[in-house]
Amino acid sequence: MTETTRIQATIDTMTSALAAHDVDTILTTYEPGAVVVGTPEQPTSGAAALRALFEGFVATDPKLSFSGHSIIQAGDIALHLSPWSMTGTAPDGSAIRDGGLSVAVLRRQIDGCWLMVIDEPHGDGLMAR
Repeated sequence: MTETTRIQATIDTMTSALAAHDVDTILTTYEPGAVVVGTPEQPTSGAAALRALFEGFVATDPKLSFSGHSIIQAGDIALHLSPWSMTGTAPDGSAIRDGGLSVAVLRRQIDGCWLMVIDEPHGDGLMAR
């Protein structure tokens, strides 16, 4: 298995777990201390805060699609980029539509697996200003 394949496997595990509403598995794809920007310009970290973030997200029954993946690796650090779109349902029953450029930084662990350290799903947000 190549390093690129291992890196993509982490992303695939996370996105499959999102589709399955499996927050426990989602969290296994992040390092302790990872930062996730679930809402633009509002970074979240810490186990309890990330669990709450993802529990709220899966409650919207998100349907995600990706239009490609790009991985750049430098030693034990990797950058994953992917344009995405999503539909879901807000707590009030209204439709949610969102999308952007996912930017994730991953780090190779001692056992050779890759975990996310920074996850910014709205990485193209600066361009919309």
